[in-house]
Amino acid sequence: MNEGAVRRSLSPSLDDRSQTGNAMNRFVWSLVGGRLLVALFTLVVVSFTVFCATAILPGDVAEVLLGQAATPEAVAGLRAAMHLDEPGFLRFVRWLAGLGSGDLGVSYANKMPVTQLIGPRLLNSLKLAGVTALASVPIALSLGICAAILRGSLFDRLLTFGVIAVISVPEFMVATSAVLIFAVHLRWLPALSVAREATSFLDLLRIFAMPVITLAFVISAQMIRMTRAAMIETLNTPYVEMARLKGASPARIVLRHALPNAVGPIINAVALSLSYLLGGVIIVETIFNYPGIAKLMVDAVSTRDLPLIQSCAMVFCVVYLLLITIADVVAILSNPRLR
Repeated sequence: MNEGAVRRSLSPSLDDRSQTGNAMNRFVWSLVGGRLLVALFTLVVVSFTVFCATAILPGDVAEVLLGQAATPEAVAGLRAAMHLDEPGFLRFVRWLAGLGSGDLGVSYANKMPVTQLIGPRLLNSLKLAGVTALASVPIALSLGICAAILRGSLFDRLLTFGVIAVISVPEFMVATSAVLIFAVHLRWLPALSVAREATSFLDLLRIFAMPVITLAFVISAQMIRMTRAAMIETLNTPYVEMARLKGASPARIVLRHALPNAVGPIINAVALSLSYLLGGVIIVETIFNYPGIAKLMVDAVSTRDLPLIQSCAMVFCVVYLLLITIADVVAILSNPRLR
């Protein structure tokens, strides 16, 4: 058979492989698009839930702002000025349209645009979350992978016991214990975290130390547990066993065969663990008086500042959905069967 005949005999198979690859690419991107549409629909549902939850808060906003000595006419006039006398569905549509255009409204208590109030506080919370992630993610992933490799050993058992113990303790207990140990007894760190008091890099570390320690304990424990489970599942697969039988070194088995195929579950573990920051940061910022967006939302609840409460809640929801959506997309694109 000459060379031309060989090429003609191979061309159908090459075309089939090309068509299969194109179909697989379309399938992958359809999955990614589906995740994005689900995230967008979830955001709309969450916005409706947030609006309804803030609308049923006890107490009249107008009466809280004007005080108990306000006349009924003054209360009614203020309610009309803030559009609180309109139907709830109309107020929700107006608020949702404002969210879409970037207009979060005006704070009832401060008489300032909500964006101006949230901006600096959101930056402080992002700083705290970023420092916590930089401190906890590398350590947690390393410990989780080592525990999976050495599963059943004394190191694995001790680490598992410590992870379960940390998960069982709520954030406020960890924060209170940190204050008692490092601020009251040892007097190494300040009990309150006020960023404007920092005059040097060492002062900045001392200010961030207590909140970061508290948050890192909780999210690291979750991350270690899920990373260990993902790596153990990957290490038990047939292709890893085949590499082991062929005489591959433990480092090559982990770095070349197991870890690349566990990227998706590990990314999900990181995203889910970092999402716990949303719940933990509210407690931590309140206990340590850290000037973040969670502390701003807690203060807004006490004054029934509905636009500020709704905007802060939506920021938390958007960050959570963004983390989960990114994790889903990365898990899809890193799936070796789809590649």
